[in-house]
Amino acid sequence: MSGASGRVLVVDDNKVIRQLIRVNLELEGLEVVTAADGAECLDVVHQVRPDVVTLDVVMPRLDGLRTAARLRADPRTHHLPLAIISACTQYEVESGLDVGVDAFLAKPFEPADLVRLVKQLIQRGDGRGAAGHRGAGGRHGGAEGGGDGEGEGDEEAGGSGEDGGADGVCGCRVSYGGHVQK
Repeated sequence: MSGASGRVLVVDDNKVIRQLIRVNLELEGLEVVTAADGAECLDVVHQVRPDVVTLDVVMPRLDGLRTAARLRADPRTHHLPLAIISACTQYEVESGLDVGVDAFLAKPFEPADLVRLVKQLIQRGDGRGAAGHRGAGGRHGGAEGGGDGEGEGDEEAGGSGEDGGADGVCGCRVSYGGHVQK
């Protein structure tokens, strides 16, 4: 997937995390615009016209899940690929799927996983029509990307049951479209 180009709107209240994501994506030739919270995201998304939006969950003023819901409710942005990049709980994953989030990346993340996920979403977004985003659904498993996306955790990777991790925390590295990828 080298040579991909596109514009990413990175939304996170932590300046260090925004810069980390920015640098890793810009090194891959992607254009990056940042916002400090969901309210700022909604203010700039129509000017920026990104190909993908990444959202943290816990942010001041407007959190990532409510931002995702508003982006999905707006006909101008309902088609945008959305990724949650957060130390997500199982509840947040399920809530994200309910509002139409396309992918999840658990913090702390590997830069290569971030780049792969964003490029996949850009590539997938290129083929979207007026119908909008994929249907919500599915679950994810294993702690290192194992699991089959049907709620089956990968025992050897540290997962068990629906959340694929201990204590109800999103144990996966990358969940994409309702299933986990390594």
